[in-house]
Amino acid sequence: MRVEEIGRVRSTLPADDEHPYRSGAWRPNQVEYDAFDLDVVGTVPDDLAGVYLRNTENPVHEAIGTYHPFDGDGMLHAVHFHDGRADYRNRFVRTEGFEAEQAAGRSLWAGLAEPPSRSERTDGWGARGRMKDASSTDVVVHAGRALTSFYQCGDLYSLSPVTLAQQGRETWNGRFPAGVGVSAHTKVDEHTGELLFFNYSTRAPYMHYGVASPERELVHYIELPLPGPRLPHDMAFTERYAILNDCPLFWDPDLLERGHYAARFHNDMPTRFAIVPRRGDAADVRWFDAEPTYVLHWINAYEDGDEVVLDGFFQGDPAPKRRDGGGELERMFRFLALDRMQTRPHRWRFNLTTGATKEEDLSDSIMEFGMVNAGHAGRRYRFTYAMTGVPGWFLFDGIVKFDVETGTEVRYRFDEGVFASETAFAARAGATAEDDGYLVTLVTDMNEDRSECLVFAASDLAAGPIARLALPERISSGTHSCWAPAALIPT
Repeated sequence: MRVEEIGRVRSTLPADDEHPYRSGAWRPNQVEYDAFDLDVVGTVPDDLAGVYLRNTENPVHEAIGTYHPFDGDGMLHAVHFHDGRADYRNRFVRTEGFEAEQAAGRSLWAGLAEPPSRSERTDGWGARGRMKDASSTDVVVHAGRALTSFYQCGDLYSLSPVTLAQQGRETWNGRFPAGVGVSAHTKVDEHTGELLFFNYSTRAPYMHYGVASPERELVHYIELPLPGPRLPHDMAFTERYAILNDCPLFWDPDLLERGHYAARFHNDMPTRFAIVPRRGDAADVRWFDAEPTYVLHWINAYEDGDEVVLDGFFQGDPAPKRRDGGGELERMFRFLALDRMQTRPHRWRFNLTTGATKEEDLSDSIMEFGMVNAGHAGRRYRFTYAMTGVPGWFLFDGIVKFDVETGTEVRYRFDEGVFASETAFAARAGATAEDDGYLVTLVTDMNEDRSECLVFAASDLAAGPIARLALPERISSGTHSCWAPAALIPT
């Protein structure tokens, strides 16, 4: 492995930092690397070609008050597979907020757990305003560009998916939605090349839905009617429809009027789903009611006759009660642990003829962050590859290959002290089955103080990794990832 140090940021975090989400497995990285021909244990398959991208929250400066792990600046990690070898790069996403704080040498904006009034800068981005756009939540590849996003509706930032060269904000030829940006989870339909997205705001109109073309043109953008400010996090799509949601966990309206952003679960309200033709307008929206819950992430959706089928992770307890003695950290972080929220695979069926909703649990196992073969996104599918969590923490300790048709689970558990990232499916060149391909993830090994990229055969997860590729440094835990096949990335 040949390693080059590309740059090092100026950080003001304390060397002996004890914050649980800025230390240990969440210790941030401050150095950017290029590493070529990674050392490998096992064999990198010759037919694994493309790039695995992972976004992370990577704080650089001490918080103004209370740090929340979703406040950290975006850092992309890229593992590029080609010709039976792999290269690695990592780069900060150089948002306007990141650059401003680097120039100032300190935090300028309040974070998620702080009132916006504490921000030194009075400008800001997204649904709340007066908040830094960290672009640290998700990453997708659209029209040959890696696009990073922020869950509180920031700009989309574009980077080369292989070299991670900064390409600035994605404006869709100047038609980027002004003021409220784009929420965390955009969706790319590999069959059409379109990118589907939504955003939300504390001011009316409270939500929009839009479509960007394969040529990076904003070709559709509508208001989606809501009765007030909401906190949607993800969306889904089928071949003909987009599916958005109005979950009954959102900012308390009375507190919001006083400038306090405290989410409350309204268990007397239904979860509502909006189904709209992908190029439809507000008059075409069909609303369906379901049991009250909150869903961070959907798995997939597809059409089945007169019905739209939607799978996602139902939260049995969207508002876990505080435990005695937990203090301020317990108040915030109980919303991050999968076991506290009781997240499990769930299915909703919406009948477009009768207007009826049916729903059922697909499993009683706790899991989340499910990914699918992108070629089956929006279409009937069988497998999702989800993560299991460390009790009480936002850390992933295993992978589950879950069969949504039979309920069968195949699991791989990492050694204690080893934590993975969201695991992406990479189809094998010439694949003949939905699970004919590989699973790719990054791990943070606290025992050996190192990180690796692991490759599994998706058809035999339980056998363990077939390749382990060394990274230059132990990397921080993070949130979302994606896989882009070689055919969809520029050469």
